[in-house]
Parts: sequence; C-alpha cells; structure tokens
Amino acid sequence: MASGGLLHRKQVVTESDVLSAHSVLLSIVICILYKSTARLNGTTHLHFICNGPSGICLSYLLSGYTPYLSPEAWHPNPLLHSKLGEQPHLSLLEQNLEYLCEGLEGRSSNPVAVLFDSLLLPDSDFGLDYSSPLAWRYEPERAIPHLVLGKGPPGGAWHAMEGSMLTLSLANWMELPGLKLKDWLRDKRRNVRNDRATPAEIASYYQHYVSQMSLEQNFACGTTVTSVTRQPGNQDGSPPCWRVKGLQRREGEVLGDGSSVSEEVPFSVLAHNVVLATGTHDIPARLGVEGESLPFVCHSFWELEAAISRGELDQTSDPVLVVGAGLTAADAVLAAHHLNTPVYHAFRRSVTDPGLIFNQLPKVLYPEYHKVHQMMTQQQHRADSPPQEQAQNLHHPSTTSSSSPSSTSPSSSSSSYPGYLSFPRHRVVAFRPDRKCVLESDYGQQTVVQVSKALVLIGAHPNLSFLADNGRILGVKPKETITCRRNPIEVDPFTNKVVSAEGPGMYAMGPLVGENFVRFLKGGALAIASDLANRQREAEGRGEEDMATERLKDRCLDRQVTTQAEAKVCVLGL
Repeated sequence: MASGGLLHRKQVVTESDVLSAHSVLLSIVICILYKSTARLNGTTHLHFICNGPSGICLSYLLSGYTPYLSPEAWHPNPLLHSKLGEQPHLSLLEQNLEYLCEGLEGRSSNPVAVLFDSLLLPDSDFGLDYSSPLAWRYEPERAIPHLVLGKGPPGGAWHAMEGSMLTLSLANWMELPGLKLKDWLRDKRRNVRNDRATPAEIASYYQHYVSQMSLEQNFACGTTVTSVTRQPGNQDGSPPCWRVKGLQRREGEVLGDGSSVSEEVPFSVLAHNVVLATGTHDIPARLGVEGESLPFVCHSFWELEAAISRGELDQTSDPVLVVGAGLTAADAVLAAHHLNTPVYHAFRRSVTDPGLIFNQLPKVLYPEYHKVHQMMTQQQHRADSPPQEQAQNLHHPSTTSSSSPSSTSPSSSSSSYPGYLSFPRHRVVAFRPDRKCVLESDYGQQTVVQVSKALVLIGAHPNLSFLADNGRILGVKPKETITCRRNPIEVDPFTNKVVSAEGPGMYAMGPLVGENFVRFLKGGALAIASDLANRQREAEGRGEEDMATERLKDRCLDRQVTTQAEAKVCVLGL
C-alpha cells in the first residue's frame, strides 16, 4: 500500500499518504531537561523528527504512560494470553518482546508491530471488536523529558488532506493508545459512516490527543532538520554523540496590517541517540524515460487537482494518461472520470495479479476502488484495434467497441464506463513535445496516444537529505534509494535499532522500515521505548561507580556545547 493519494470530494485517501509530508517535518525528542534558555539549542538524549502519528505515539510512551496486562483481561489468542500472564506485575516495556512475538501472525512483517496491534486491536482483521487486554497507567517516574518538532501542528500531513475525503483504513485502526477514536468521533458527529473517518477528523483527533494527554509541552512547531551527523568524542572525556542541525520558524515583528514577519532561526542539538521517523512520500518516483520533464508530465495528484481547479480539463479535453496501479493512480482516474474527462490508464501488472492493491480490498468497504478495478478489467486496450479509433471512442462512447477477448469480463459492455481505456502490462517508453506518449506492452508492441496531460503516479521516496548520501547506506540494499516497499531501512526487528548506522544509538520507525499504516507503526514506538527502558535499567544496575562516570561524561558533553541543549536520544522523522 505504498501508493496512495487524495481523491476529489468524498473519496478515499490512504494511510500511507499521511505518514509523511511533502516537505521535511522534524520531530526532536529531548530526553533530559534543557540546560539552556534557548528553545532548541543544547544537548539532548533523545531526538524525534516527525510530529505525525509516529512521533506522537512514541512521545506518549516516553511521557510515562505505561501498558500493563489488566487483571481481568482476556485475549482471544490463548498462547499470547498465557505468556502475558506469566509476569503480570511487569509492564509491557519490561517484558521480553521477542518471546511475546513468537507464534504471532499478522499483516505486518515486523513482529513487534504485529504484537502491539494484537494487544490494542485483538482479532481486528476478522472484523471482531474485542477489548484490549492492556491497562494504561501514568507513571511519571518513568517519563523521559523530550521535545517533538514538526513543520506544522501535531498530526503531520493529515492537516494537508482535504477534509471531505474518507480514510482507506477503518477509523479505529488509526487511533492511538489511551483515547478511543470512535468515542471521540461520536462527540463530534452523530453517525460514524462505515467506520471510516475524514482526514480532517483524524488530524483534529491527533491534535486533540496531544492536548488530552498533556503532551503539548513536548511539541514545537515550525522546525526543519538540515543535517544529522555523528560527533566524535573529545579528549576531555565527552562521549561520541549525534549532532542535529536545522531551522526553526519564529514569528517576528508585527506589521501595521496585523500580519507578522517570520524568520528562520538556526538550531543545533547534540544527542546520544537518534530515531528516524520520517515518512516515505516526499519525493515522487520517476520513470526515467525520455521527455519526462516536459511541462505536460506531472508527478503528483496535487498537480491534477490544480489543473482541474484552473478549468484546464473537461469532457472535450484530450485524454489524461494516468501511469500506475496504486491507490493514488486510482484517485486520479476517479477525479478525471468525475469531470467526464477521457482517461488512458497504463500500468505494469495484470488486472488479475494478486499483488494488485485492488485485489486485496473488500468490495463492500471500498466501492470507489472496486469501481476502478472494474474499469481496468472491462475496458482494456485491444491490440487488434487501431489506437486512434479507440481514442476517438473515448469521446464517443456510443461507438466504443466491445471489451477485449482477454478481459476477465468478456461479456461486459464497454459503455459501462465511457471515456476510459486501460493498458495493462504496458510501460511508458517516451513522452514527446507534441503531447504524444509511446506505450509498450510486455510483448514489445508499441502504441502512441495523444494526451492533454500525463500523471506519473508510481510511488515516492523519503527525503533523507539531512543524512549522508540521503541515507542509502542504511537500507537493506545499501546502494539503492530508500523506499518503503523495495528498500526500507534495515533495523533490528525487536528494538528498531538501525543495523548500518554510523554509530550506536540510531533507531528508525514507521514507513522508513516498511510500515505505512498507523495501526502498525505503533509497534515501532513500543520496540524503541522498550529498548530505551531496558538500557536505562541496565545503566542503573551497573553501580554507583559507573553512574558517576556517566554523569561525568554528561557534564563534559554539556561544557562542549554552550549554545546547545542536552538529551540522550534523538528521533528524526519527516
């Protein structure tokens, strides 16, 4: 589900779209109290970059909110229930997560994500609504002082989504621990439609969550990270750490009309640990073909919406070419179809491919996307018919020929969805200045189509420009670009520590490690919080001599940066 996008009006947006913004969103969590009057300058133990669901959930766990097995709790998985009951006096953060994960199966490849999802939403994949066996206790003595930075308000890119759309996931799948989303929604509106919410409601929920859980003091908005580097230790005994640099937007002088002049103030923070929590949809993926930089070729759904708002597309326009078979591409097809603008739809997979997202979505819950899949199936390009004739038929549905014999619904009438033609198992060879696009099938047959616009919607990459070589060395395939599906950051599955980090103390979570859905990214927060808690207990158990050494190191580190704040872990997210 790496693809996703915005639909026009009451249509659907995927969760993957909202786990990142289109510009850098920085969250920094500072784990010990500041020793400087500067808001962001100093040394810290924990840093976050991302004030979306990832950063909010981790902030919640680091603020002293601790999960235990409720005494009267019951879990439908007897093995898991038995394991949890072995040490009920211990919090989930103190237990062996690897042991608890054994034997669990779910829709995520990350074991702790499956565990935490199973505990928060037992058997939800089967449509069941069991109560969570977890009881949350507020234990301030466990809290780690921290700061979460973001370019916008808490909630991240959810605030950029159009408010009348619907989320792809069920509403309760996107809730955070300690505050039932359904209960909150009922206070806002009378009916919860199909258990799905609008992005505006989700954004408001996340913002309210931060307030309800008294996390506001940990959040600072208007910040952008520009650099994360490893800082070596000095001869005076200061330990190695991470240096995070960036800019914080501040409101300056108030003008006569009531507006204010904003300025960006540099900040620099040293941290013992860093957590990467960025999303993966900042930089649109490209085909790498001839003519892709021509003005009529677009790479985001926003550009289509802009063209629609300018009145550039209508039923008389040449067809819009949509390239891609993900949900963002489907959004574009629906938006153009809503305007009666003709559509060519080219994609590499077969319509029956099990990996195609449309073959994985329940038809009852997602009628919009089922409609797109029907269009893709019933109205396919036929190799035995001239493309010019099929292009004309897009404008004249009454003369459109019948479906291809290779269609999975050969008896369907092509007039079911006039103005649409799909090109399964085709790729783009080139875009030409005269707005013609060359498509090629798996069998090598080329088709040239005339278009008004081309939308290349084939996924995106995260913006990791604040890391050396855009963070490539951290990926499962170190020489390739980091992507959610094909090349996520490689982490330890039970601690979320980055395997190939330049030094110790770097973690990653969320889409960067392959988790697009909010329901599963919460597992990354649990893994990181658990590992930090374990490390803290180990440090406390080393004895007074070692603790004195640690305090000396912290004092040396503090002297090293007179204009910076102090912290132990730094979590970075976009």
